[in-house]
Amino acid sequence: MNSERRPWYHQLHWQIAIGLGAGLLVGLVAGESAERLAPLGDIFLRLLRMIIVPLVVSSLVVGTTGIGDSAKVGRLGGKAAVYYLVSSGAAVLAGLIAVNLVRPGVGADVPLHEVPEKLGLSVDSFGDILLRIIPQNPIRAMVEGDMLGVIFFSLLLGVFANRLPAAQKQTIVRGFTAFFELMMRITDFVIRLAPIGVFALMAKVVGTMGGDVFLPLLRYMATVLFSLGIHAFVVLPLALRAITGLNPLRYAGAVSPALLTAFSSASSSATLPLTMDCVEMRAGVPNEVSSFVLPLGATVNMDGTALYECVAAMFIAQVYGIEISFTNQILVFLTALLASIGAAGIPMAGLVMITVVLRAVGLPMEGVGLILAVDRILDMCRTSVNVWSDSVGCAVVAVWEGYRLDEPT
Repeated sequence: MNSERRPWYHQLHWQIAIGLGAGLLVGLVAGESAERLAPLGDIFLRLLRMIIVPLVVSSLVVGTTGIGDSAKVGRLGGKAAVYYLVSSGAAVLAGLIAVNLVRPGVGADVPLHEVPEKLGLSVDSFGDILLRIIPQNPIRAMVEGDMLGVIFFSLLLGVFANRLPAAQKQTIVRGFTAFFELMMRITDFVIRLAPIGVFALMAKVVGTMGGDVFLPLLRYMATVLFSLGIHAFVVLPLALRAITGLNPLRYAGAVSPALLTAFSSASSSATLPLTMDCVEMRAGVPNEVSSFVLPLGATVNMDGTALYECVAAMFIAQVYGIEISFTNQILVFLTALLASIGAAGIPMAGLVMITVVLRAVGLPMEGVGLILAVDRILDMCRTSVNVWSDSVGCAVVAVWEGYRLDEPT
């Protein structure tokens, strides 16, 4: 790649890493004053969110029409679903084993923080999530950023465009291809601003949180981070190596700008344009796979979130002295897995969805207040794992579809 011939400081992943480090330093030194940098981070996130829907729609239509056969589209979706279920299940299992071994909530003297009102809102049941896949108004779904509805409608456009007469299909494909290329150019422009946005977001988080809030919850944080590390640095790399033959370190390097941006923004949906750019342009995954797997993964494949919900629910039970039976732990496993599917790719989404897990095993909703203080930093970490899993899934599904992937340089 041409970028590799440039000095290291011209390469995007190093620029983002420098922005991340500088934001950490400024946040520590400036304290709450660092919040003045928040508008820079907010502008970057708004730019990313601005391009999500048009990029996803154009990418899915182009990808689906490129696949051509409707049966192949269904096969691709089935393989992606298998990967999502297995990877998320493995993540939840890792969290469940770790929290049972460490038992971070036993004897923990944790202050109970007030739970924000929005966390008390009712969340969708699994049946509601299935219904939400079909939008009553696709334009409204686009306006409101309802990605399940947007994805479903975009797939329908691509599938039925394939069934039109050749001349009409060609017209539609040309139009959407041109629109997709336009969106990729806008995406490239926004991505160039990532180091500044990451710097501002990191400075704000570090400056406003301070260090005191972590002390009572160190064992809980260590359990979550250890579990996330096992999944991110062991399970997913092994799967990538075994199935695709790719070097996990090189592949991670190729998608590192997306991973660093996911860490600073705590939003897999906002990171989606950058993830698509990295997976296609830097890692070499074909567009017809990435354009299908990534938007869907950013909506339903939440490995880090599922793991976190499991560990958090067990931690809350341990703090309250409530023993969770083996049967109820299986229920925690299944509920965390399903709840993560409905979690939006936005900050604090996992914290909202954990109420589903707590209700399933009869734990008090107030328990969410025990983990509020450190949720933001854990949210950043689990979002990076979510995006890493999506990126690995893209390569895995591509190989399952018969593509040969070259080693990222």
